Amino acid sequence: MNKLFVAGILILFVTGANAETVTDHYKRIIEQKPYRVEVCKDVNIPESNAGEGALGGMIIGGVLGKVLGGDDKGAAAGAVIGGVIGADKAQNKPSGIQRQCQIETRYKELQREVYSHSVVTFMYNGKQQKLQFSK
Repeated sequence: MNKLFVAGILILFVTGANAETVTDHYKRIIEQKPYRVEVCKDVNIPESNAGEGALGGMIIGGVLGKVLGGDDKGAAAGAVIGGVIGADKAQNKPSGIQRQCQIETRYKELQREVYSHSVVTFMYNGKQQKLQFSK
């Protein structure tokens, strides 16, 4: 592009063409700059059901008792222990309104104008000519 500019300038001076205007052109760019914020909201946590916890614990405990004990007595003992643990865990779960927070990335946009290119306009042999170049 610079060779074309130099050639255009030489034509202007050698041929006696008259340069009328040189116009600079700009373009608008948008820069996005990230920043992090903590966003919190209140979430409704439903009450836990001890029966569901006990049932889940009994199933898992029964399976583990059968595998580890190798007989139905081990399965029964595992189911009882699993039921007690499952019910206890279900009762200890929080319920009601709970505040939950998380970090989010957001972007701030900054607009600015930057140089794009220039155009020289001149008359040569009775015709208007335009030559685009970069500084």
